[in-house]
Amino acid sequence: MNPTQTKPAEQSGSARIGLGIVEFIIIIALMTASISMGIDSMLPALPNIGQSLAVANPNDTQLVIGVYFLGFGICQLFFGSLSDAYGRRNILLGGLIFYTVTLFAAAWSGSLTTLLVLRFIQGVGAAAVRITTLAIVRDCFGGREMARVMSYVTIVFMIMPMVAPSVGQLIVAHSNWQWIFIALGIASAALFLIAFFRMKETLPDNERLPLSISSVMSGFKTVLTNRVTCGYMLGLTLFTGVICAYVVSVQQVFGEVYGLGDWFPIAFAATAGGTAVAQFANGYFVRSYGMRRISHVAMIIFTVLGAFGYVAGTAGLPSFLFTYILISVMLMMFAVITTNFMAISLEPMGHLAGTAAAITSSVSTTGGVLLGGIVGQMFDGTVQPLIAGLTIFGALTIVATLWAEKGKLFTHPGDSPQLEPGMGHV
Repeated sequence: MNPTQTKPAEQSGSARIGLGIVEFIIIIALMTASISMGIDSMLPALPNIGQSLAVANPNDTQLVIGVYFLGFGICQLFFGSLSDAYGRRNILLGGLIFYTVTLFAAAWSGSLTTLLVLRFIQGVGAAAVRITTLAIVRDCFGGREMARVMSYVTIVFMIMPMVAPSVGQLIVAHSNWQWIFIALGIASAALFLIAFFRMKETLPDNERLPLSISSVMSGFKTVLTNRVTCGYMLGLTLFTGVICAYVVSVQQVFGEVYGLGDWFPIAFAATAGGTAVAQFANGYFVRSYGMRRISHVAMIIFTVLGAFGYVAGTAGLPSFLFTYILISVMLMMFAVITTNFMAISLEPMGHLAGTAAAITSSVSTTGGVLLGGIVGQMFDGTVQPLIAGLTIFGALTIVATLWAEKGKLFTHPGDSPQLEPGMGHV
């Protein structure tokens, strides 16, 4: 063969972005964790924000969390197509700049309205980061290896709820709530520098899709007409409702129903620790048993536990230990389900990973926030509405998965690529 006709082998795995596998996991994990930090660190500060900004109705401060989710959910639709057209790196860097500037600006908010506008815009920046990091992982990995990498990424992501409320509580105890935004802004600026200097583009020019209304609609049609992607997207929506219902209700359940008080951040952190353990186990076992087998078993266990907990609650208020263990185990199942469901939903999409990740994340986040909010509004001084909502979401997910898999669970078609070098030692 003529040497001038020889094409260089296309890099795969973490080498595609110019990183080692461990560094890849750490950087992607920190990117996604910054999104969680922007939510969980706010929880202890909500009463302080209400007092500082003279909010008449204390419930209105919950919008500080809600509008962030709203901006995050809706705007993911746009960034998928943009990243497919202009590359992952450009959109990621732009999103980090957007996120950083609005975090600093929020520290100087003079009214709740101004803060809410900035929180919505922060959600927009977070959406860009979320979509591009998902697409980057899909560009570099596929099948079980994608699920394995996402499990390790999510371990770091899940650590944030363990520390974020305590960080927020520590800041408001020794300073004021504005410093939470300043600290988050500094962290986001550091992530921008890391991305700028360490991360290469993962989507070559010849694999990019032209940005036009017809190409966007064609991409959306491809995603929405794929049975597997749609079915697992519905499951992700329901399980986003699970975590939203938990986040909205947990302060009232642990604080008001069981009177934890200052122990709340520790209890919240411990449940997050359990999800991190579940993610690590998923990363270890997914190559042997497959994404579908593990996630399908987990969703059945989740639903059965929820039904058991609800029945137990009809006889009176269960003990805190019973409720806490029940919710903790259910959240461990949630962690395993969502990681594998996302990987399964993106697997058929190939170079449409950006658009697919955008639609899947946007629909699941926006729909999940609405579903979780409904469950939160049903709080009646007991734990029953929360457990009932989680159980119903689990049962509906089983139905959606059966539809996606044409009535067959526990299968594992075509999800066993070669192991990424070094992954066996992660």
